[in-house]
Amino acid sequence: MSNLCTISFPGSDFAPITLKCHQNLSEYLTIQNSPVLFGCRTGICGTCLVEVIGDIPPPQPDEQEMLDTLAPNYPNARLACQINLTTNLAIRRL
Repeated sequence: MSNLCTISFPGSDFAPITLKCHQNLSEYLTIQNSPVLFGCRTGICGTCLVEVIGDIPPPQPDEQEMLDTLAPNYPNARLACQINLTTNLAIRRL
């Protein structure tokens, strides 16, 4: 497995970006390179709610609690600021 992960944004005009695996997306995604918006960047505001296409570790309990409230019918919903990059991903805003 490569130590680089590519994040793409299908359905948007934003180009894919490549980061080292296990980096925090919220530190590298900005309004210039991503359609994902961020507020608190700590997992409590829900601004960065996205749909993830790819195999990533499951959410931690605090994130799951937010997801159950914000997107109960979206099994692939995640908070982008909480994603642990382990593989290539595609993400879309919900």
